[in-house]
Parts: sequence; structure tokens; C-alpha cells
Amino acid sequence: MACAELHTPYFFVKFAKYNCRKIKDMDTIPTKMEGYAIGQQDFRQLRKIGAIYVDKTIFIEKVIKSKSQYVFLARPRRFGKSLFLSALRYFFEGRRELFKGLYIDSTDLNWEAYPVLYLDLNTGNYDEGKSLDSTLESLFRDWEREYGVTEIAPDQSQRFRKIIEAAHNKTGKEVVILVDEYDKPLVRNINKSKNFEIYRSALASLYSNFKSSAEHIRLVFLTGVSRFSKLSVFSDLNNLEDITFSNEYADICGITEKELTEYLKDGISKLAMKASLDYNGALRKLKRSYDGYRFAEEGSDIYNPWSLLNAMKRSEIEDYWNETGIPTVVGDSLKRTNADLEATFNSYCKPSDLKGLDLLNPNPTALLYQTGYLTIKKYIKRLNQIRLGIPNSEVKRGLYDILLPFYVACKSVTPNQLVLNLVRYFYEGDADKAMKELQAYFAGIDYKMKIENENNFHNAFYLLTDLIGLDSETEVHTSDGSIDLKIATDDYIYIIELKYDHSAEDALRQIEEKEYYKPWQSKGKEIILVGAAFSSKTRRIETWKIKKLIQDYIAYDETDPPKK
Repeated sequence: MACAELHTPYFFVKFAKYNCRKIKDMDTIPTKMEGYAIGQQDFRQLRKIGAIYVDKTIFIEKVIKSKSQYVFLARPRRFGKSLFLSALRYFFEGRRELFKGLYIDSTDLNWEAYPVLYLDLNTGNYDEGKSLDSTLESLFRDWEREYGVTEIAPDQSQRFRKIIEAAHNKTGKEVVILVDEYDKPLVRNINKSKNFEIYRSALASLYSNFKSSAEHIRLVFLTGVSRFSKLSVFSDLNNLEDITFSNEYADICGITEKELTEYLKDGISKLAMKASLDYNGALRKLKRSYDGYRFAEEGSDIYNPWSLLNAMKRSEIEDYWNETGIPTVVGDSLKRTNADLEATFNSYCKPSDLKGLDLLNPNPTALLYQTGYLTIKKYIKRLNQIRLGIPNSEVKRGLYDILLPFYVACKSVTPNQLVLNLVRYFYEGDADKAMKELQAYFAGIDYKMKIENENNFHNAFYLLTDLIGLDSETEVHTSDGSIDLKIATDDYIYIIELKYDHSAEDALRQIEEKEYYKPWQSKGKEIILVGAAFSSKTRRIETWKIKKLIQDYIAYDETDPPKK
């Protein structure tokens, strides 16, 4: 079969184009694996250059032994779907030499070669309605030549069916069809209704061959970001095995903690040395930044492989996944539905709520899950409920980058400068200046955003305190009520009460009368009480009142501090 040229704008290394059918020599695999092939999605090339490969071949065995004819896997972008699919391809091509030293090489599986049709839809840009035709034309022309198809059908769907039949007839072996990013043309055109419908119709027709050509097919394995509920591939294939939420396949993509310490130990040590940390300190920092994903009820915690391998290569912890692009559909969906951010980012749902997605009218929670901004935190079996949450600090900052331009449009400073000022003032204990920044923040909120009740007011505070990285909690329960917002820094504890269309004095009085500050009096930090009043008419913070608790816990107004 012919391979489409590997292409992605984020490759650090470009590899030469080659024709898979003409490779006859035995590949020599280095005995020592070292180095990180960032962005390399071709299993053969990765093995030939001797780069580190986290062995996932046990899942190839699971796929083979499942006897399933149609399999679907959804995972967020940059999670290793393409690399797994590539390994599956070389297994079915009988290329055992590429798997030397890996788990699957020790099994008793049959290594006979099958005709493999590898349909990579990840390479096209799909900005034009005919981009898919260009991708298919190149592949189909090569396959027609290879399998002796002389009568070319008038449309791509019929051509595909003839290729499947010809491959089976010529080789005597049923065909393996691997589709990488089956939904890419749709995802790229969510906001272009004309193109979207063109691609939806074309893909539905193309994928209909999976059912009509079943007698010629050994396996169809599709990967994508989402299970698109209105595409015929899912309605037509009543025997499709969706392994997306399967406990058995929970670790098929991404890197577990066990795999991290087994395969990337040297990289962790180098990162620790550069950051002046011990080994365990580096592990903790990696965990906070990149861990926390979970894809099944009983699955392990998973690290984002793209960010983790970049961190190993550069010995630097940065937001690598966020750098690969922010899907505009996420911000658009949250904006369109005016979603309650705090409720959305800490939500409960049924597993079935996450399995289908209407890309033209996406449910924000399902969309955030399938794009990797939310993940499974806990499964409550008794209720058949999943608790969702933000996986890690990198994703939290990514969400902030998506949402801040919508929620903040200040004229005096840029959104990022506002945030930098806000964080600095909280850390310096300057509550008055911090409140002035918050006042500017609310003054710049898009008028279309509905702040028509106290809950939405709190929601806006949540965005600016939790998502920007401050150690904050909302609705903190005490013995005599709940605190609207608590913020902790190295030296200060802030107890903030937010009043909607009431006075700042009322807000501060509530803190004092209910002694919200008492649980933190013995923590060795200065406690700052803040009462703030928000006006629904002006849509801004009108006034605030600040008191501090000094060492013997005597309260004083910040505007009239005790004399030294």
C-alpha cells in the first residue's frame, strides 16, 4: 500500500517520504533505545532511529484476540492515536522485525501479512470543500494500481468499494482498513456550514462501505477526537466495538506513572538537575503539570504524552500541549451556551452523555471532555455517575487562554497584564490594589455575558482566581455557613464575601459575625477580610471594605491601620 507523506506543523524533524510497498529489506532495530522523536507518528521510522518507545503492543494483542471486525477509539489530540494505529498497520503487514524486543514479539500470534488500507485523514487542511477529494485521489490511485483495478468508478465511495474487493480477491486475504482521524474534515469545518455538509455527506458515503463490504474485511479500526453522533458509520455498524471508555483499553494511549518511571527515568533525572530539584520533586512537578487524565471507570491516571516527551527532550516544564493550538470550537460553545464555568468544570454526568457529540450543536461538557479539557475524576458505580474535572495545571492554563479574551476586554491594560497585576497584588498582601484590578476586570466584561444573578457573578470571580493559578476555593463550608471565596498565598489568607446589589459593609459584617476566618487563625499567615459589592445596574464592583487580622487577631480597617 502507499503511505501518505507524514505532515504536521508541529514536527521538530521532517522525515523523507517513502513508498511502503517498495520496502523489501529487513529493518535493523537498534538494541538501545534513546532520544525522543517528538511528533513522529510512523512506528517503523521511530523504531529504525532507535527513539524511546513506550511499549503499547499488548493492546494490539487485545484487538486481535477480541475478534471484533469494527473498532473505534476516541482520544484528545496529541495523545498517540496515530502512533498506535501505525504500529497496528505494521503488525498486519507481517513486519515482525520492527517489534523485536517488544511485548507482542513474545506472543504466539500469527504474523501473516494482510492487505492494509491506511487512510490518514490527519494530513489535510480541509479549508476547501474539495480537499478530501485530493487526499483520497492520491491514495486510491496507488491502491488501484497495486490491486489491479482497471475500471475506475465515477465517485470516491464506489472507488473505495472496488479497491476493497480487489485487494481481497488479489491477495486471498481479507482487508484491514485503518482510518486515522476519521472526523478531521468535520472538526475543521464546524463554523463553515457549507463545507461541513459537503464533508459530512462525503464521509458518510465513504464509510458506508464498511458495512456493504463486510465479507471482504478482516478489521476496520477508526480513531478520532469524538464519536460524531450524526455520521452513518456509527448508526450503520451495529456490531461496532467502541473501546473509548473500556477499562481494558484505558491505557492504550498516553503514559502511565509506571511507564513514566520505567521508560523516562533518565529524562526525569536530567530535568531534576536543570531545575535544581531532587528526583521525587521533579516527578511531583511533572504530575501537577501533565498527569490527571483518566479514560475509563477503572483506568489509571494518564500523562499527556506530547507534553511529557517535550519536557523530557528539553528538560523544561512548559505548556507544550497548549502550544499546538487551541480549538476555537471550545470557546465558541461555552460562549454560545453561556455555560456556568464552575459547574461545568466540576460536573457530574452519565457515561452515555460523553459518548456521542453533535458537532453543530455540541454539549459543552461532552465537548470539553472529548477535546481533553475535562477528564474522569471519579466513577460512582452505585449512581452510574462520572465526576469530571480539569486534568492538570497545563490544561487549566489552556482553558484560561481560551476564555479570558471573552470575559475580559479592558481598555487600560491587556488581559494578560491585568492577570499579572492581580496575582502580584494578592501575593504582596495589597488587597486594595487587587480589588481595583478586579474592578477593571468586571468593567471590561463583554456586555453580552449575562451577570444577572449572584451565581454568575461568582462564576466570573472563579475564572480569574482559579484558572489563573491562584490557590482558591469557592463556596468553602464552615460550621456557620459558606465562604464565597478563599484565596491562599505563601503569606496571606483572603476571606472574600461577594454581595450582589448589597453593600460592602454587609458583606464584611457577615464574615465577622460568622467568624469565617477562624479555621485559618493558627496557620501562621496574615488573614485579610474583604467585603465586595457588585451592582447589577452598572455591571461592576462598586465598593469594597477591607480588614486585616494582626497577630493577636484584632481586626482593623486597612484604611486606618493601628499606629506602630
